[in-house]
Parts: sequence; C-alpha cells; structure tokens
Amino acid sequence: MSSSDDDYDVAVVGGGPAGLTTALYGTRLGHDTVLVDRGGGRAAMMADTHNVIGVTEEVSGNEFLATGREQVQSYGGTFERGFVTDIDRTDDGRFRLSLGDDELRADRVVLATGFSDERPDPPLPRTGKGLHYCLHCDAYMFVDEPVYVMGHGEAAAHVAMIMLNVTDEVDLLTRGAEPTWSDETAAQLEAHPVDIVHEDIDGVVNDPDSGWLDALEFEDGTTREYRGGFPMYGSNYNAGLAKGLGCDLTDDGAVDVDDHGRTSVEGVYAVGDVTPGHNQVPVAMGQGAKAGLAIHKELREFPRSKESIARDGPVADDEVPAISPELMATAVAHEGHAGGPREETPRGASAESPRADDD
Repeated sequence: MSSSDDDYDVAVVGGGPAGLTTALYGTRLGHDTVLVDRGGGRAAMMADTHNVIGVTEEVSGNEFLATGREQVQSYGGTFERGFVTDIDRTDDGRFRLSLGDDELRADRVVLATGFSDERPDPPLPRTGKGLHYCLHCDAYMFVDEPVYVMGHGEAAAHVAMIMLNVTDEVDLLTRGAEPTWSDETAAQLEAHPVDIVHEDIDGVVNDPDSGWLDALEFEDGTTREYRGGFPMYGSNYNAGLAKGLGCDLTDDGAVDVDDHGRTSVEGVYAVGDVTPGHNQVPVAMGQGAKAGLAIHKELREFPRSKESIARDGPVADDEVPAISPELMATAVAHEGHAGGPREETPRGASAESPRADDD
C-alpha cells in the first residue's frame, strides 16, 4: 500500500487503450495506481472509433482517450502528463521512474508504450481522410471504393490482395522502389486483379468540402481516383524502457510477454501495441484487463498463505480492509458504490475509515 503522493503500487507508462484499461483495473481493485502519458500515440490519431462495441463511429480517438482518463481518475487513479525517460530498480526491489526532474516509485510497472508507424515520404493524403494505418479497422470504409496500398515489400503485397475482399479496385503503389516481395508472392499477385503502379506520387487531390482524398497524381502525368489506402512500410516498437530494464524482445523488436502481459523481468508487464499480436483497440483493452488482474493477484494482501499464517498468526481486525485511505474515500463517494455516494476526499488528504461514520 503506497504512503506518499509519488509512491504507488502500480505505475503504467502509456495512456492508450491498453494502458488506460490496466490503470482502471488496478485502481478499481484497490491498488494505488499512476498513469503517466506523454500524449499522442496511435489511438489519438483516430478520426473515428471503429470495432469497439458500445462506442459509436463519431467518437474520435482523442475523445475516447479523454473519457478513459476521466474514468481512471474518477476511481482514484492518478494521471500524470509527462515522459518517462528511465526506469531502474531500487535496492528494495521496487521501481523508480524518472520524469525529467521528478521521480515516481512503484511496486509494479506496466509498459504500454506502443509503436510508431513508418510514415512514407510526402506528398500524402491527410491522415484519417485517405491515409490509414489500421487495415482491420478501416477496410470497412472502403467497401466498393477505389483503394491504394503503398509499399514494396511482402506486407504491402499481401494487404493489396486482402483488400480484394471488400473492393475490386486495388492498386499497389511502389513509388519507384524496386519490389522486395518473394517470387512466390509475385506469383500470387499475378493471379489477383491488383494493378501495380511503379511511378511515384506527384500530387494529392482532396475533396474541397470534406477534405477526403479524391485522387493521386503521378509523375508520368496520370491521375488515379482513390478514396483511401494503407501505407505498409513497417513500424518501430517503442521498447527503449523495456530494453533498459533487461526485458526480452522478439526478433522484430516487440516486448516478449506471456498471456498475462508478464515480461522476462519480475514485476514488469507490457501490454498493447508494444507487444506481439493484433494492433486493435479491443485487443489492447483485453490485454490491459488481463495484466491488471494478474497484478492484482500478485499484490493483494488476502488471502494470506498458510505459511504466513503459521508464521505471523491470523489476520488482525485492524489489518482489514487492505485498501489505502485515499482509495477507500474515493470508492465510498463514487456513484457506483453500493452504499451511495458520500463526500469525496482527494488523494493525499487524510481520510477516516468510512466505518467510523456508520450508525
């Protein structure tokens, strides 16, 4: 249980869907939790939210994330806007997080630092209005519409063929680069109605009212109509903090984790796009939930083991409940509390046990 405003049970680095969900679970399960987020990220780029049940299309990524932060804070979680430059282990086995001149300490660390898509050279359509990075999120928007896939490697070739599931107008734009896909993939492409365009892009034509892509102009003077497309140039995992802590990485640079987000370093978890798997908001949220539950099972005070009971005796009345006074005060004041909301005490202020006020 934490004891000061810079001392926590759980520190989550990264405020995307995975990090927010981990912080939500940690806080609601009674662990003093801080979420540190520098802003931006892949989810913040979403013009609309897709494939998230209960969240409608018109919700932007920034609105989605802002609601998540509000939820975490409403349950007593702490939000810090900042950039974690380093994490190291202290002599007592805890973690020290450096944020410029400030420091935080925590018993468990969760890395939700995501990855950065490789952005192709301009000229380019506007992100979210013709330039899209999530195939399974955004393919639905282009059913029966002309689409491009940009790139010259295996991923670009396969995504071009995948897009034929939703439209019969797919162009693969190499932008003057020599294709690097395999002979086998080349044979596959030849058997699919995908046009390969080698000339580079010279200009972008957008709809003057909506800003959506209308067409791309090429260096040979031709113009081709498109409603959108996908650049496939790879991505860079933001795994610097994980490497600094000694966590194992996969061959392509993701943080290697088990099914509950545990890394190879005890006490360190990783969730979301910085780990292998599908880069989808619901998947990231599920990973955050699983990590939050696994951390809870490690940190919760009760039930005590038979060995500790034999050594230290039974649990005393004054040891329960095992929740900090700040989180307890927030819980009993929350609209979701079974006893009805009471006056909330902010984090860091003193608070008596709510039992003292019971009749």
